[in-house]
Amino acid sequence: MKAYTIQHLHQLPTLTDHELPSVNDDLALIQLTASALNHRDIWITKGLYPNIRLGAVMGADGCGILDGQEYIINPGLEWGSNELYQSPDFRVLGVPDDGTFADFIAVDRKYLYPKPTHLSSVQAAALPLAGVTAFRAIIKRAQVRKGEKVLISGIGGGVALFAMQYAIALECEVYVTSGSDLKIAEAISLGAKAGYIYHDPDWPKKLLSDAGGVDVIIDGACGIGFNQLVKVCLPGARISFYGGTAGKIEGLNPQLVFWRQISILGTTMGSDADFNDMIDFVSMHKIVPIVDIIMPFDAIPDGFKKLASGNQFGKIVFQH
Repeated sequence: MKAYTIQHLHQLPTLTDHELPSVNDDLALIQLTASALNHRDIWITKGLYPNIRLGAVMGADGCGILDGQEYIINPGLEWGSNELYQSPDFRVLGVPDDGTFADFIAVDRKYLYPKPTHLSSVQAAALPLAGVTAFRAIIKRAQVRKGEKVLISGIGGGVALFAMQYAIALECEVYVTSGSDLKIAEAISLGAKAGYIYHDPDWPKKLLSDAGGVDVIIDGACGIGFNQLVKVCLPGARISFYGGTAGKIEGLNPQLVFWRQISILGTTMGSDADFNDMIDFVSMHKIVPIVDIIMPFDAIPDGFKKLASGNQFGKIVFQH
């Protein structure tokens, strides 16, 4: 079969002839119809991820066919029995385990979920990793409630967009930040109330003037900008962060946090129960993942380049 594998660090994945995966009573052979890209895939090529196995098939997100039925694959393997945090054996599909950038994949049947009927295979492939990460961040960790004011930072990325869609589905008042006026306009067209350029040092004042503050913040950057997030928190607010692309949180004023009873919550990926609940939520609210571009399977390296540019709004999906 054809597969994109990581052969060397600091290089894009290579299209190779790969051995067809073997299966048994627990493992099912899935013919992949679509897969999607995540920033995780770029970090792996740069060597910025643990347990990298050279020669492994890349890709965490995928949708495929088994016995004539379409399935979404849960990319979070071996979460464990504790819903509060993942087990030491937890890992994400696609390096070190062989992933979805291939014609076929062998997957434990417990990680297969019937594709929601309102989604195409391309849309479904965009859902797994970012969808469950956003679901755990905003629904399970921040426990967002109907009607609350929610701020999503860095709109345009997969997790941020799913968090926005989930909040809108719950009839929350949603605000966003971005480095791009175009992305803010796109978010407003999808239901966000307003947006702010995070390079503008006065954006917190503008949000406070518009909204008076927010109850929930979903962030994937941290860094020095985290201090700006704390400034717009209402008493009892929850900040749920799933990444740290901007680096360490420095200069945080603890008085602002404890006096307002603000909760700062770290989160990553999601449990099997989270994934199941996410699929149910998406089906109930007929949420459709936002896809920036659909590319052919043989253009996967070009997809890496597009994601690295940071210009996308939504997921980059490959049709197999």
